[in-house]
Amino acid sequence: MRALARLLILTPLPALAQEIVVTGRGLDPVPGEDAYAVAQIDRDQIAASASARLEDLLDEVAGTAQFRRADSRSAHPTAQGITLRGLGGNASSRALLLLDGVPQADPFGGWVPFPAYLPQRLAGIRVTRGGGSGLAGPGALAGTIDLTSADAAMMGPLTLDAALGSRDSVDLVATGGATLGAGSVALAGQLARGAGFIPIVAEDRGPVDRPAPYRQASVAMRAVFPVGETTELQASLSGFDDRRARGTPFTDIRSQGADASLRAVGRGAWRWSALAYLQQRAFASGFASIDAQRITASPVLDQQLPSTGTGARIEVQPPLSAGFTLRVGGDLRHVSGHTQERYSFVAGSPTRGRRAGGSALTAGLFADLSRAAGPLTLDVGGRIDRWRLSDGTLFEAALAGGAPITDTRFPDRSGWEATGRVGAALKASAAITLRTAAYLGWRLPTLNELYRPFRAGADATAANAGLAPERLRGAEVGIDLAPARTLTLRTTAYWSRIQGAIANVTLATGPGNFPGVGFVGATGAYRQRRNLDGVRARGIEVDLRWRSGPWRANASWALTDARVDASGVAAPLNGLRPAQTPRHQLSLGGGWTRRGTAIAVAARYVGRQFEDDRNSQALADALTFDARMAVPLTGSVTIEARGENLADARVETAITGAGTVERATPRTLWIGLRYRPR
Repeated sequence: MRALARLLILTPLPALAQEIVVTGRGLDPVPGEDAYAVAQIDRDQIAASASARLEDLLDEVAGTAQFRRADSRSAHPTAQGITLRGLGGNASSRALLLLDGVPQADPFGGWVPFPAYLPQRLAGIRVTRGGGSGLAGPGALAGTIDLTSADAAMMGPLTLDAALGSRDSVDLVATGGATLGAGSVALAGQLARGAGFIPIVAEDRGPVDRPAPYRQASVAMRAVFPVGETTELQASLSGFDDRRARGTPFTDIRSQGADASLRAVGRGAWRWSALAYLQQRAFASGFASIDAQRITASPVLDQQLPSTGTGARIEVQPPLSAGFTLRVGGDLRHVSGHTQERYSFVAGSPTRGRRAGGSALTAGLFADLSRAAGPLTLDVGGRIDRWRLSDGTLFEAALAGGAPITDTRFPDRSGWEATGRVGAALKASAAITLRTAAYLGWRLPTLNELYRPFRAGADATAANAGLAPERLRGAEVGIDLAPARTLTLRTTAYWSRIQGAIANVTLATGPGNFPGVGFVGATGAYRQRRNLDGVRARGIEVDLRWRSGPWRANASWALTDARVDASGVAAPLNGLRPAQTPRHQLSLGGGWTRRGTAIAVAARYVGRQFEDDRNSQALADALTFDARMAVPLTGSVTIEARGENLADARVETAITGAGTVERATPRTLWIGLRYRPR
């Protein structure tokens, strides 16, 4: 926190009385983005969400998925990595999530702290499917998700929301903004809590199972000011606190984080952007072993995991002849963290301690050239990155003292990665645009994959400090139809392959003691993170958007055929589907708004998928319905009713080795008031 304070103190005071019109945004997207499969979620769609949670909003773009189906009220945070196009298979993010240009994945684990992102503070979401976006930075293996903050004018002076929901749930939100001279400041905050539901389905429960409550808070401040005649300064500060339980004793979780960033954007003849950011995270989680009858629970692991991420980025857009846009620049990111664990419990008390972790650095240079001439748009871009893994350690010892059980210093490793993309879009007529693109991408293993073992129920997974980077090759073709001003239909067919895809590979079953994790019971599996030969995915994506007057509708469908290529100890996985990867995803939505009255409905379908790497346990498909209605009571007060999973569908999210099924959020009803002064 001291580092955050220093960053704010060093932030220059705004220059006064300048003639620049501040926007709060970065540089505009390059024209060549038209060549790629892009989907938008606008502020109207954000406002219509029944759950008001970012992860549910992202589900409106089919093919976007977390590792598990549960949302951030009940899922374990480490299972909330984000990916696209069926390129999942483990819980680390394979899509690059950005907020105002800053990478948002956890510095240590690559998962996404979804409670940190209040949707009401966003102006929009832009999802670019497909890898190789050198402009966005490394890690965009499956695509890029750009979150853009709303400015003070969009938020309005003040909005207060208060809602009561099922299972003693409370959701309080406050947003607002104000102009200060030529600049502005926007603020947003949320408090949310609930008594929770019992995650284990009724027929599998035992005396040990209980509701899983949550308590979450976030706050964000963003200031935008002019500095000189063509430059604006954007300063952001945010923090979150997320507390959850997993429905049994000894499984409490707490995540905390604080972020600060400073970005300067120049909009003169030479356009440019310079960004610096700092992220601090603290994660703590308990894990339990449950007996076969679910009568008793015993602690097996207690983890504390502090981590830090820092980074910087600069890019320049020089003036070129008409039709050409060139962006060149460089970026770097440094992350570090160590898991600090107590394990090997005897009679409820830990007997051993473990410390494991390290640091990673990526530094890259990139360039992207677009040319828009008449009906043809071309784009070519690339980057070269230098990566380094250092200070990797694994230390294990008895808490009572004595010689270490393990004291390993992993050798530092480094390498170079070159990636790029090329795309073309041809406007064949006023209503038809043809697209094609090909790309290379890469992702460095997270510190979590390299160094942190973990448990999920009776199963235990060991880390692997020798993991190599993942590398992707892909191509796509698409057609965009706009038969009317109010209607757009985008269809894309794609093929991708990840070489060296990192997966949790089953090596043995319990009972027994296994390296890196300790004891695994009779109903558990022992796994280790391994580089597979590859994961290949091909599929079709369809996105439809329609808007006419007060009416709007949207639909998104993804058909994904993903398969594993594997040999050696992972040979039993060859030809199987990656874990947690459905074949079909479908999202439908619609709404009507007039004079403050709003009605919105949404339906989502997710197909059958497998819990595990060996495809031995299947999670059933699920269809859910959401709705929201808002009616003004006065000029300033609106009453709002929301419903999630209205049909109370059973959305299976996990199956243990003993066949016990865990579900996602059941039917949840909300009633609330919104105050927004006229």
